[in-house]
Amino acid sequence: MPHTPTHSPDSGRSSMARRSVLGAMAATAAAPALLGTSSPASAASVQQPRALPGGGDLGPNVIVFDPSTSGIQAKLDEVFRQQESAQFGTGRYALLFKPGTYNGLNAQLGFYTSIAGLGLSPDDTTINGDVTVDAGWFNGNATQNFWRSAENLALAPVSGTNRWAVAQAAPFRRMHVKGGLNLSPTGYGWASGGYIADSRIDGSVGPYSQQQWYTRDSSVGGWLNAVWNMVFSGVQGAPAQSFPNPPYTTLDTTPVSREKPFLYLNGSEYRVFLPEQRTNARGTTWGSGTPRGTSLPLTQFYVAKPGVTAATLNAALTQGLHLLLTPGIYHLDQPIQVNRANTVVLGLGYATLIPDNGVTALKTADVDGVRLAGFLIDAGPVNSPTLLEVGPTGASANHSANPTTVQDVFVRIGGAGAGKATTSMVINSRNTIIDHTWVWRADHGTGVGWDTNRADYGIRVNGDDVLATGLFVEHFNKYDVQWYGQRGRTIFFQNEKAYDAPNQAAIQNGSVKGYAAYKVADSVTTHEGWGLGSYCYYNVDPTIVQHNGFAAPNRPGVKFHDLLVVSLGGQGQYERVINETGTPTSGTSTVPSTVVSYP
Repeated sequence: MPHTPTHSPDSGRSSMARRSVLGAMAATAAAPALLGTSSPASAASVQQPRALPGGGDLGPNVIVFDPSTSGIQAKLDEVFRQQESAQFGTGRYALLFKPGTYNGLNAQLGFYTSIAGLGLSPDDTTINGDVTVDAGWFNGNATQNFWRSAENLALAPVSGTNRWAVAQAAPFRRMHVKGGLNLSPTGYGWASGGYIADSRIDGSVGPYSQQQWYTRDSSVGGWLNAVWNMVFSGVQGAPAQSFPNPPYTTLDTTPVSREKPFLYLNGSEYRVFLPEQRTNARGTTWGSGTPRGTSLPLTQFYVAKPGVTAATLNAALTQGLHLLLTPGIYHLDQPIQVNRANTVVLGLGYATLIPDNGVTALKTADVDGVRLAGFLIDAGPVNSPTLLEVGPTGASANHSANPTTVQDVFVRIGGAGAGKATTSMVINSRNTIIDHTWVWRADHGTGVGWDTNRADYGIRVNGDDVLATGLFVEHFNKYDVQWYGQRGRTIFFQNEKAYDAPNQAAIQNGSVKGYAAYKVADSVTTHEGWGLGSYCYYNVDPTIVQHNGFAAPNRPGVKFHDLLVVSLGGQGQYERVINETGTPTSGTSTVPSTVVSYP
């Protein structure tokens, strides 16, 4: 998210903005079936689709290590060299470690690289060493360290502290750090993350230059500082509520959570674990031993590889299989359609879906318990009305006992090439949990411009009782978030308004100056949000004025806690924080304007 440095790292903002043979072929294979021999007609052969197989190998971009593997460090270094600066490249990798102990490793992670242990608990797989994200490729600026992840490992860092200097779309899940965690790059340059869930950090977490962060259902030994917006829910050891000075928003528990599905080994058999739902959650799911939930053998998954068609993916779903998307890029000429309750669609290594010819990448029916996790949707050059739809229009069934979860599902419009979408993500099904997403209209890369990667709306929530935990939505031409459903809740929101608006007229919303980052519809009677921030950086026309970051009906049932707006270096300004409340931003000092409680 490029812009010129206008202030020091500790004031918090970036200078360049943060920022084989396909099993699928079996779908088209046909086999003659003899129907009998009593007559010429009965002896005729007919063509029937052969059933798609479940299970199989994970493809060339899933690299599996065990403690006896030779040359592990060299392989890690090879992948990192390829991916370190490949921000919009096509490489996708998952680095998986079988249970056991590994000594002396430093796994540096570049773009589109996931590292994970294959045990049921993080402590089953211990690296005496580090899993490192730093920003040497970008001159010490970590604000574009997107699209990488660490999951299900125990780390004993060599220095006592592991470095994880990331920005958006870089989850740290089910990790046990036997020491401290440093969230800033070497030299304490700019950083703009981030997300931790279901993790235990024995030592202290040092955000240093991190501008905002959300930590959920975890345990920390301490938390050293805050810049703009640090939010905690269900975190043992979290700092006390103190927003805005320091800007800590702390909820004792998370109202509802269900951890992301993950691949693991049961002996020599791959399975996918499905953690159970928790209410009023606090702390990790695995601290007292085996996590609670169920599991599925890999034989119940269609293991997809790049090049497979959408028709084959849908045939697998119709057949009753789940989907495991191995690392790579998948072009879709029709939507992936998830119609069966409790279906799992799990991506490895940032598997990427690109809808062609203006289709929607994935749609679900209004059914219980769908789990969508671990993939990236990249808009195609022909405008898609939507990119992801959870439930059809008008969905109304109650899914409170078994909601759909959308976890580490990321959306990008532009950057890797021209892309367009009217609305990126539409949530129609009730009780859906959106747990960590980054929905991004690109502000840098290729195919970027006010109308080149046009995308008016980021997320639209129509369903009732939807919960968002860790919502990052940025740079849309109009509203970034629109919320029409009743009883919605958001814990942590991070936003930047579109940098590239050419002038005031381009963002004019009727009589209102600009579209709010987060808009709750006038028809909503109950809604609540905690720890929400919106930033502007109108670098094409710094005279642009944004009326407010947040807009909502002014009624007792619509409540907000700990809101802020920030003008980055004075490139554009906000007149208010929410509705007509809050002081204007001013000058070039990049100091937030805050509202502790609304109304």
